[in-house]
Amino acid sequence: MNLDGSSNERERIADTGNGSAPTGALVIGGDYQGLGIVRSLGREGIHVGILDDETSIARFSRYTTFTERSPSLKHAEATVRALVQLNERRGLEGWVLYPTRDETVAALSVYRDRLCKLYRVPTPRWQTVQWLWDKRKTYELASQLGIPAPRTWRVKDLKDLDQIEGHFPVALKPAIKEHFIYVTRAKAWRADNLDRLRSLFTAALRFMPADEILIQDLIPGNGNCQYSYCALFKEGKPAASLVTRRLRQHPLEFGRASTYVESVELPELETLSERFLRAINYYGLVEIEYKFDQRDGEYKLLDANARTWGYNSIGKAAGVDFPFLLYSDQMSAPIAAVRGKPGIRWVRLLTDLPTGLLSMLKSDVSGRDYLRSLLDIDEEAVFSRQDPLPGFAECALVPYLFFKRGF
Repeated sequence: MNLDGSSNERERIADTGNGSAPTGALVIGGDYQGLGIVRSLGREGIHVGILDDETSIARFSRYTTFTERSPSLKHAEATVRALVQLNERRGLEGWVLYPTRDETVAALSVYRDRLCKLYRVPTPRWQTVQWLWDKRKTYELASQLGIPAPRTWRVKDLKDLDQIEGHFPVALKPAIKEHFIYVTRAKAWRADNLDRLRSLFTAALRFMPADEILIQDLIPGNGNCQYSYCALFKEGKPAASLVTRRLRQHPLEFGRASTYVESVELPELETLSERFLRAINYYGLVEIEYKFDQRDGEYKLLDANARTWGYNSIGKAAGVDFPFLLYSDQMSAPIAAVRGKPGIRWVRLLTDLPTGLLSMLKSDVSGRDYLRSLLDIDEEAVFSRQDPLPGFAECALVPYLFFKRGF
């Protein structure tokens, strides 16, 4: 931890400054991603509450101070209403907000001025977040900045699909993820020919307009070609950063989530990512995803997320405890710039075991190599000797998690 000061400094950080209750943090969404935030802050003695619309595992953590249930957090108005009401009931003035989903990021960003009267809101204003929320704008900005991205087509109707003949395979994906993922439980669809693409395009029109449908060149390779730049970005430069490689993902081709990740040294991604973030005057935690294209040797930007990422708990082992660093910065405590060390490995066994089995069946990895990879783990997403209950809860909740979101 590169936070100046001792345990006395930590106590000062967690104090409101008026001698009353400590200033805590509210995590919006309590799955394994939220659990990583809870543990990061709880280990430092910070009170952590959870607001959720699902039955999730972070509520069982020893570090969770309280859990509140909301009927739904998928719509901005409902999220803001839940946050205002929670503040009225519990007196959470000045608490730091941690969104774990993109739709929550959008809600905090659009209603930031209102929420800042009650909470500390690290999420940037909409003028910034819009460049990450809408992938049409993401790729537009990447092009302007000279950042490589997959070739992308935007079409108006079925007739326009003819222009893609000769460019297969392609991926059909949404410009705004939430309009797609909650209906399909998929991040993208693959089309290997024009007939299949027409069928998928017609299906997508049932739940989103044509101008939100992106057709994109499908870069060869699975998760082991995907990389991410993770950072706490502030005043045009990273206060903390880490580059990772997604060795395995679930599902295999279009992974909605990482299952096995390692930190790596890759300065090129740092340069590209910092260029993008400076252009939009970004502040806060961020993850930018890339895929290495072996055909031309370029790292191509796929996605950008204005929030913590699923494997954020890798940071502690790599020397960059991202949630706590953000909290410290929100509390005006000094933080020293730090880069995470390479060679740290993170796994979520609940999803990596079936992913590994499928990889072995497809001969992508041998059984020996897969088992060897599990011996080199530095951080497991859920299971912890110091905080065991979430691990048992996740096992018990497998049917629920599969029904709600396919894990």
